[in-house]
Amino acid sequence: MNKLVIIAGTNASGKSGLGIELALKYGAEIVSADSRQVFKGLDLGSGKVTAEEMKGVPHHLLDVAEPNEFFSLSHYQKLAYAAIDDIHARGGRPFLVGGTGLYVNAVADGYNLNEAEPDPAIRQQVEAMSLEELTELIREKNPEALNRLDLKNKRRLERAAEKALAGKGAELPSQPRYETLMIGVTWPRDILYERIRERLDRRLKEGMIEEVENLRANGATDEFLYKLGLEYRYILMYLRGEFADFDAFYNKLFMEIRHLAKEQMTWFRKRTDINWIDMQKEPFEEASRLIDGFLG
Repeated sequence: MNKLVIIAGTNASGKSGLGIELALKYGAEIVSADSRQVFKGLDLGSGKVTAEEMKGVPHHLLDVAEPNEFFSLSHYQKLAYAAIDDIHARGGRPFLVGGTGLYVNAVADGYNLNEAEPDPAIRQQVEAMSLEELTELIREKNPEALNRLDLKNKRRLERAAEKALAGKGAELPSQPRYETLMIGVTWPRDILYERIRERLDRRLKEGMIEEVENLRANGATDEFLYKLGLEYRYILMYLRGEFADFDAFYNKLFMEIRHLAKEQMTWFRKRTDINWIDMQKEPFEEASRLIDGFLG
């Protein structure tokens, strides 16, 4: 099988910057594994790297969907496979970099996915259900799917419930498409939380609230923004006057980003094949040693 280097980590962990530096060293191209960076216009809120930050490294799967557009895990996997296979065909080296665990796993493990366009009636039904109701429905219809799902992520549960109600049975076993090296980046929790705060402050100063205002003005629906979660959800709520003041909004958003980082670590820790590197020491050197050994 062709080889694929994967660099995964939480929000504000430095995975994107490390991925770019490593890609420069190895002449690699980066395929993003981020569920919000696929959408055009979601830049500051999703932490999308700028053209300057890319340092000339080609990036794939950024800005491949329009706001409000239906974009599933299956869509992502197909585009990721196409990008990775194209890089290999040109004699290049693909690096998959991102923090959306489901996206990483879908490519690394080769999930067998068969997703159709949503049925509006079924979608309306599942969107009215609670987390507990969705979990029970999936457990009844397709219990194997629960092993792949974050049971606190309502959007993912809704999609799985849609498939179950549409009569799609248990998915076929995974078929890995690549030989993979998994590298995980991590920080002590107190340092990671401070990095999250610093990044949040910087992005707010750079115009993250204005980004959401512009998205709404250009047709992004409130439903779409709310379902994106985190920055987009809470900025939307702030703009709609659902917080007492800016401080209440800021504190809630900061708490939720920290919570997501904790959930991301829990998700990635389920994998026993991740090589964790300490970002406080020499992450570039440590990652390079792993990659050298993997690429031979």
